[in-house]
Formats: sequence, C-alpha cells, structure tokens
Amino acid sequence: MSSSARILPVLFLSGKLLIRSLLVVMLSACVPCAAGASHSHSVTPDGASSVDQAVRAFMQTVSHSVTQDGPMAWIKYFDASPAFFMAVNGQMAFPNPAAAKEGTRTFAQTIRHIELKWGDDLRVDPLTNEFAVVAVSWREIQVDTAGHSVTETGYFTGLAEYREGQWKFRDAHWSSPISSQ
Repeated sequence: MSSSARILPVLFLSGKLLIRSLLVVMLSACVPCAAGASHSHSVTPDGASSVDQAVRAFMQTVSHSVTQDGPMAWIKYFDASPAFFMAVNGQMAFPNPAAAKEGTRTFAQTIRHIELKWGDDLRVDPLTNEFAVVAVSWREIQVDTAGHSVTETGYFTGLAEYREGQWKFRDAHWSSPISSQ
C-alpha cells in the first residue's frame, strides 16, 4: 500500500473529528440560547458578591411575603416560563408554572395562616450574574382553616434567576426528614 493510500484514511478520520469538534463547539455555544437562558457570562468576584447579596435579600423577601400574604404570595416568585418546575421529597410536584399556580391556589384555600422562616445556614452559589443556586434549611408553621397548627421543617434548594429586573425561582426542591415510624 502506498504512503498516500495510508494517509487518506487518517485525513478522512481527522476531518470527521474536526467536523465533530466544530459541531460540539457550535452546539455548546448555542445551548444556553436554545434553553431560553439570557446571555449569561461568567461571574467576576465583585459580581459574585453582588449576586450573593441580592439573592439573600430575595430570599428574605420571599419569607416575609409568604408569612404576611399567605401561600398565594409564592406565585409572584415562581418563574412563569416553561422552564419552571418544583419537586417535593424527590417527587415532581409541579411540572410547570400552570400546575404551580393551580396547586398553590388549592393549598391556599386550606390555610388560614402560614409562617415561613429560612434557617441561618443559607448558601448562595452565584453561577453567573443572572443565575444562583440557593440552599437553606426551613421551618414552616401552617394553621389550617379549622385552626389546627402543623410545624414542618426541611431543606430547600433552588435555582434563582434574575430576569426583567427581578429574581425568581426557576426551579425548586423542598425536602423534609423521613419520619421514623
């Protein structure tokens, strides 16, 4: 076999690898656009500090608002885009914003008062200037329409997104300890 005949398969293979590499680079550059994300950029140390402070203030606003205005306050903090979902204890609770709105309305009809408190262990992980992961323990006291009080505790994680001048939860997961029965 001539040396040129041996080189052709190598060139063909390297050409395929080059094309694949270019496709991977092009697709990875477009993934945020296709997912509906804003044009996020890596966060600088100053930007990370600003995001951290803003998200901490957002979390306190959520807690205060839910406690003062009841469960329906949650709706204004859920992202209204199709990207939103919420899971509870490892199960999908709300696969989209419409389900979250309906489920929250149904729940709100059973509650006279609710008090939400985040723990002192709030963690904010700024990913970009527009996205941050939050994680925190929580305690909630619910008083139903019959006057029965229930206290629940657990851990909350979520992705907060800054869009159109405000922070919202793009997704959320609530978990509670498994009872030892």
